[in-house]
Amino acid sequence: MKADARRRPVAKAARERADSRVCLWLRNEAGRKGVPVLRTFERWLAAIPDLERRRGWSEVNILVVGRAAGRRYNRQFRGRDYATNVLSFPYEPAPGEHSGLLGDLVICAPVVAREAREQGKHARDHFAHMTIHGVLHLLGYDHEETGEAERMEALETRILAGLGIADPYRDDAA
Repeated sequence: MKADARRRPVAKAARERADSRVCLWLRNEAGRKGVPVLRTFERWLAAIPDLERRRGWSEVNILVVGRAAGRRYNRQFRGRDYATNVLSFPYEPAPGEHSGLLGDLVICAPVVAREAREQGKHARDHFAHMTIHGVLHLLGYDHEETGEAERMEALETRILAGLGIADPYRDDAA
């Protein structure tokens, strides 16, 4: 994921929290407006119980992009010619490799902001939801089948509630 050479990324950092075994790399290529800061993303990841239960450390890379890059990634990796809210790329270690890297997330800031407006939600809450949703995909959760979707949505709702965020699947969640 190459940065635009004409613009220096606004946020690029890695930090291991003393109370967590999760290393988060964040790169923001979408600009500062409306994009949460590193500590906020760290707090959201710390709320995911599956990460806390993992043996050893875990690493997650998050790239926040604008609409054009979001569209390009979605077209390249999913064959869909539009920008989407979050893409998850689970890391697949080589046979015998022991890695804490879970994978990469690409979050399209303008899409998340637009969806939040359309759904009457706070943008920060929707960013939290999309981040947690994406990390759950990295952990192996899916929503292709009804049972899997219900399990994943219930876990997302529980995690978000622990952060003081309303159930995103309720019509009146705003």
